[in-house]
Amino acid sequence: MRHHRKNTVLAAAAIAALSLGLTACGGDDGSTGAKDAGSASAAQTTGGTADGGTATGGTADQTTAKGGSGSTGGSTASSSSSSATGGSSSGSTGSTGSSGGSKTDAKAPACAYGDVKITAKKADEVPTEHIVLTATNTSGRSCTLLQYPLIAFGPIQTAKDVPAVAKSKPSAPVVLKAGEPAYANVRVALGGVDEDNKVVSEFNVNLFASDGPAEGSVVVKAPAGGLAVDESAAKAGYWTYELRNGADEF
Repeated sequence: MRHHRKNTVLAAAAIAALSLGLTACGGDDGSTGAKDAGSASAAQTTGGTADGGTATGGTADQTTAKGGSGSTGGSTASSSSSSATGGSSSGSTGSTGSSGGSKTDAKAPACAYGDVKITAKKADEVPTEHIVLTATNTSGRSCTLLQYPLIAFGPIQTAKDVPAVAKSKPSAPVVLKAGEPAYANVRVALGGVDEDNKVVSEFNVNLFASDGPAEGSVVVKAPAGGLAVDESAAKAGYWTYELRNGADEF
């Protein structure tokens, strides 16, 4: 009996010990599982955070991309604006290019009496009714020969003004480059024997300034033998580059 009870006690103790061992093993597995679960959860959380960071990074990249596009757009707009301004300015330089030849000539100052040499030649007719005045630019630069010659056949203070012939007026002022001539036809008489003529060996020619008759005059020598002048019949044509049929016939 004692031996049986002893065996029973030993068996019970062994079962208890085995049970405790199994309990201990189960506790370790649960802790390990919890830790693994916690690690997995942490990993998932970390992964989520990382994903969030990536998303944020993506957002930042998108923002950067937008900013980059905006910056590029701004630069492009500025460049276009500069080009437009350059175009307008160039258009001023194009204006400035066209302001070369003719406009420069158009702005040439009026010829003064010291800028030209004036000579007189009888027309090829008998008796002499006309003379041709030639004004040559001797100034060394361009100048504008305005209007018509203001002629005085006699003392300037007392001589009768010689009127201009309107039909001979050119469409634009005569601009003479250095050395170039201009011409004016002048009637001096009607060719009649009964005219009240006077013979002159020289006469005065004044020029026009932009605001009226200019100061000073050119003394012109009459052709050989002098000129028989009828002041009441005298008329002057406008300065022109060359004498024209019709316009300069009077």
